[in-house]
Amino acid sequence: MTQVKKNVAQFDEDVRNTGSYRYTTDRLSSNLANARISDAVAAALPFAGKRVLDLGCGDGSYTLEFPGFGAAEVVGVDPAAAAIEAAQAKAARYGLQDKVRFEVGNIYDMASYLQQHHFDCIVLRGVLHHLPDPALAIAALRDFRGSIVIVEPNGLNPVLKLLERYSTYHVEHEERSFTPTLIRRWLRDAGFPRISTRIINLVPFFCPDAAAKALRAIEPLVERLPGARQFACGQNVFVATR
Repeated sequence: MTQVKKNVAQFDEDVRNTGSYRYTTDRLSSNLANARISDAVAAALPFAGKRVLDLGCGDGSYTLEFPGFGAAEVVGVDPAAAAIEAAQAKAARYGLQDKVRFEVGNIYDMASYLQQHHFDCIVLRGVLHHLPDPALAIAALRDFRGSIVIVEPNGLNPVLKLLERYSTYHVEHEERSFTPTLIRRWLRDAGFPRISTRIINLVPFFCPDAAAKALRAIEPLVERLPGARQFACGQNVFVATR
């Protein structure tokens, strides 16, 4: 059965008000955080010549990066219609409409779509923590034969857990985070036995510029320290293959 949380309407409202999602607006902390995440996604798989399905693509800001990674064809799918309209406009503005297309769709209803279309990999960047049933969403991909790249907030980060409880934005958008162990379990249960995990990014999306600069300076060191990165870094990047 199709499931949609009320936050889809909230994301549509964000796009109607600003033309994009707040995470992709032009501010230093968001730019630094997004750049680090995009670098990690680009390094996760050899995208050259691949057909990529970006599930939960939002306003298309991240989807439009895949041609630059060498992807041959990219499809972005999201349940928020206003976001898809914004994504299509961005693709046209950057002259990428021949390589990237966008469609309204629901992650829980992708089984027949995946049977009709061939993709080499599926990307879910910042999607699971917005879903009503993330485990079911991953289980729905159990027949997919390819690689899955998942980027999710680090559910072991104590600052993030406080934001999810008290930040107006996080509450309005129904954000929650999960431990790496839980996400790996969902992937294994869906038939993906080979899973790698990286913990990245020290810069919170909405922090002041001075803090963003300071955190970026020490980010490479923190990412190399197992104990520190486990609780201080903001995102986990999973690559799952059969």
